[in-house]
Order: sequence, then structure tokens, then C-alpha cells
Amino acid sequence: MTAAFLAGLVAGYGVAVPVGAIAVLVLGLSARTSFRVGAAGALGVATADGFYATIAVLGGAAIAGLIAPVAGPLRVVAAVVLLALAAHGAWRALRPRPTATAPSVGRGMDTPVRAYAGVLALTLLNPATVVYFAALVFGRGDTAEAGPVAAALFVLGAFVASASWQLLIAGGGTLVGRLLAGPRGRRATALASGMIIAGLAVVVLLGR
Repeated sequence: MTAAFLAGLVAGYGVAVPVGAIAVLVLGLSARTSFRVGAAGALGVATADGFYATIAVLGGAAIAGLIAPVAGPLRVVAAVVLLALAAHGAWRALRPRPTATAPSVGRGMDTPVRAYAGVLALTLLNPATVVYFAALVFGRGDTAEAGPVAAALFVLGAFVASASWQLLIAGGGTLVGRLLAGPRGRRATALASGMIIAGLAVVVLLGR
């Protein structure tokens, strides 16, 4: 059971660490209003990540029996998808580009409830997250065939990882958050995420 939670924790950090427009939005909310508002936005991000992790786990559990005969090839496909995501993240981190800005709708998120709902909706618009979690679930047979408790722990781990990272950004609205949202911080976090995802791809490929 602990392994399922740790797997979700690592997976959650893999998808949460890159500092993009949503993280900049959370940072801006915290700096412009209060930590309560920024924290609510951070939990909105974590809720979306937990939602997509749940979809991936439920989908994997539902068809675990059907994919058993092709588990080997599916593991390779999942590893390739994860490596592609890692490479794409690293490429985006290294190529020159303008600094990301928070979505303009962030101006209206001046209360915790509005911040939570608004950031949740914006984060849900990124379906690549469910592709990431699905690749992990389908690539790791132990997760796809996990019981309800283990599946719940995987989702909880993903939620905790996402929430802790986003709350760090919200809490460091005037110091840590600005460093992470700067060009060097964004590059470092994107590369760190790529390394985590690439490591997960290797784990999937080795069937561990």
C-alpha cells in the first residue's frame, strides 16, 4: 500500500514541478491578494491533477484484464510516451521563449472560492495530464491491477505532491515563487520534471 502512495507521489511531482502559466497565476494571486487566495488556487491545481489521476486509475483498472495479453508491448508504448513527454518538456525549457504570464482571467480571482474554481477550470483544460497518468498506469501493471485502496493511495499521492508544490509557490509569493517563476527557475524545474518522468519511463520499461 505504501508503494502505491509513493508511486503516486513521484508521479504527482513529475507533472507538478514544471513552472508554467498556471504556477505563475498561483504566484500572482498570492502576491497580489493574500496567501489564502493563492493557496486556494494551488488546491485547485492539485484537485485537477487528482481528478486526472483518478480517471487514469479507473480506466486502467477497468481494462486490466483485457490488456494483460499485450502487457509487454503496452509497457514499451507507455515508456515511449513518457520519454516523449520528458523530451518535450526539456526542449521547451531550453529553447528561447518569452516569459510566461498568468492568464488575464486571474484578475477576477480575488477570493479563495473564485481562485479555487477558476484555477481548477484552467488546469482541467490541459488534457496532456491525463495522458501522462494513463501512460504510467497502463505501463505499470501493478497500478492498473491495483485494488481500490491501492488505487486511492496512488491518487492521494499525486494530489499531495501537486498540492505541496503549488502551496510552496503560493507561500513563497515574494521570494521562492518569484525565483521559480524566473527564466532560470522555469528552466531548472522543467529539466527536473523531465528527469523525473524519464526515470519513471525507465521503471516502466523494466517492469518494476
